[in-house]
Amino acid sequence: MRIILVGYGVVGKGVTTILSRRYTEKNKNFGFNPKVVAVADVDGAVINPQGLSPDKLEEIKQGGYPISADPEFGCPGIKALNVIKEVEAEVVVEITPVNIKTAEPAMSHIVQAFKTGKHVVTTNKGPLALAMPALTELAQYNNVYFRFSGTVGGGTPVLEFAKRCLAGDQILGIKGILNGTTNYILSEMSQNRISFQDALSTAQKLGYAEREPSMDIDGFDTACKTVILANWILGQKVTLKDVERTGIREVSLQDLDRASKLGNTIKLVGAIDDKNKPVVKPVEISKTNPLCVSGVLNAVTFQCEFAAEQTIVGRGAGGIETAGAVLRDLLDIRHKLAAKLLT
Repeated sequence: MRIILVGYGVVGKGVTTILSRRYTEKNKNFGFNPKVVAVADVDGAVINPQGLSPDKLEEIKQGGYPISADPEFGCPGIKALNVIKEVEAEVVVEITPVNIKTAEPAMSHIVQAFKTGKHVVTTNKGPLALAMPALTELAQYNNVYFRFSGTVGGGTPVLEFAKRCLAGDQILGIKGILNGTTNYILSEMSQNRISFQDALSTAQKLGYAEREPSMDIDGFDTACKTVILANWILGQKVTLKDVERTGIREVSLQDLDRASKLGNTIKLVGAIDDKNKPVVKPVEISKTNPLCVSGVLNAVTFQCEFAAEQTIVGRGAGGIETAGAVLRDLLDIRHKLAAKLLT
């Protein structure tokens, strides 16, 4: 399987690390033979049609220079769109930064990959939040696979749990704590009795929150993930504009104290069912509820027809964890392609 990697930040470097580290094991167990034939970033790309060796990928990662400056395979100035169009490969792994206003450049990268017959794995929530129904249809039209398990739950297999483990049941509704940053802030406020601003500052110092934190604290990140769950698991056709969204800026210590006296706490929850529009808002929940996780953990509860409530808990972010989700998606595509050959 020849892979074009688009985006070479923390997750991109994690992907090359995991592919190199797990290559022998996955090749033996699954017949999975990944070759990264190109890595594209904002300044250009490194391209080798025969595949960039693990040593070369490690050299590029440790180089400290723009990747396109590599003396052996560097291609300064080439655009990612041209790399996707011109370099022969089976899969494009798209992991550029999230943009929920226009979804670019990820949207164009994904569409270009589909049009050139390439499967896509992405961790980028932007295109899915703004145009998931259209992208899913475009992938089907071009007869390619589109996978994105790293967009919800990071390394925790939230989407796979619902699709595979609950396949014999009917999922009636979903609710979850889908953003580790807001969960950390609310946990700090509740446990240490500090203000929202102090908890946010601590989260920023620890690297959990960005300097401009609105994506997290205003509920946009949770809303994006709620859209993905609604489309992929419940079969709805919704986008970000359909989500009723409220963030956590107005949650006060007084609110948390009042909830605590009742044995509850407050969490930012994304919820979807078949009867109502997707909603993201602070919700008071019992401290004994399986969703009541602390720190940067995520938790998602699936309300099922037969199995009642099923909850999955895990880390929702992190470069190497999300890179693990990319490998999971690549293996899924490999299995589906192998199954096609047998039919």
